Amino acid sequence: MPILFGVILLDLIGFGIVIPILPFLSPELGADKMDIALIIVTYAACAGVSGPVWGRLSDAIGRKPVIMICLAGAACAYLMLGLASQLWMVFAARGFAGLMAGNFGVASAMIADITTPQNRARGMGLIGAAFGSGIVLGPMLGGLLSGSEGSFVQPCIVAGGMSMLAMIAAGVFLPESLPQQQRRDNHQQHKARRPLSIYGLLKQTGSRLLVSQFVLHQAAVSSITYIFPLWVGDTLGWSAREVGIIFGIQGVFMVILQGSLLSFLVRMFGEWRLLRLAISVLLAGVLIAAVVNTMPGMVGAFFLALTGSTLCIPLLNTIVSYATTQSYHGRMLGITSAASSWGRMIGPMLAGINLVLFGYRGAWLGTAVVVSIYLLWALTEKARRIDSEYDILRKV
Repeated sequence: MPILFGVILLDLIGFGIVIPILPFLSPELGADKMDIALIIVTYAACAGVSGPVWGRLSDAIGRKPVIMICLAGAACAYLMLGLASQLWMVFAARGFAGLMAGNFGVASAMIADITTPQNRARGMGLIGAAFGSGIVLGPMLGGLLSGSEGSFVQPCIVAGGMSMLAMIAAGVFLPESLPQQQRRDNHQQHKARRPLSIYGLLKQTGSRLLVSQFVLHQAAVSSITYIFPLWVGDTLGWSAREVGIIFGIQGVFMVILQGSLLSFLVRMFGEWRLLRLAISVLLAGVLIAAVVNTMPGMVGAFFLALTGSTLCIPLLNTIVSYATTQSYHGRMLGITSAASSWGRMIGPMLAGINLVLFGYRGAWLGTAVVVSIYLLWALTEKARRIDSEYDILRKV
């Protein structure tokens, strides 16, 4: 797990570098606010298509080679973005980056391979902590590298270098988590019977509604990360530098919560109860953002919303892994990764439309509606019923 943490951290530092610069890079090439949303959507749509493919491939050939392929593709995508001189080149670079964005789902499958039900939430939290660390270092580095003059070539080249470094580290140090015999067994099982469709797999595992929450979650989070840089840029006159620092500070909270506190909180509340609490905090942050107009209030609402959202994905991935046999871990977590990507496509589109029609308050309130549906599902009678089932499984 420490080696996997290091590999994912290097990759996500590169990913984080481009977060604060995209909203400021694209307008230099003639993009408006809706174009920025469409650029985010392009990445998400391509990731949504490719996620199940990478997951299924990792079940067949192993997790390590798929992680290395995705890292190499990410490095190329960052270089393409850094060399973009026209708007269509930005779209092409982000689309290719989306097609190669299989690492999170495959890394989650690797964690499911090497953990027991009792410590799986901690393992999933480790991946989340790597993400948080990348969000600490990446955006701060991206903001600093862009400089006061707003140069975006250097941050993108550094991001590509980080992904290449991660690929080399994976090749040298990362062991394969899926034994060769298990890969053969997976192949024989899939060959002996008609392969399940995505819908069939979700139906068999009873995860249809559960997986749909990845869509709602990422729709909300991607709306927040889309709205916030534009909001503080227009209202406070901030640049990529200030936005990067704020994302970095938020990343510190993510690392502390996912890396140090998640396991303790799961033991105290259980996965489902903690999930409901986290969604409630996310909703509170979004609602506060809809009514504040001062710098402390705006930043505080952002911190509150993303702090709540930080706990959700490791918990959802843990719950999904309980419902899935090992032979389908890669594919199922690839499906959840794809569902997250579709959420990242839907969120900015809805936020962009609401922003154009109703302004920032309308965009925040629209996001609050999405989070409210997410919370309502978590509070349903069915969720309360299966809560006890997963608690029992976790203790077995």
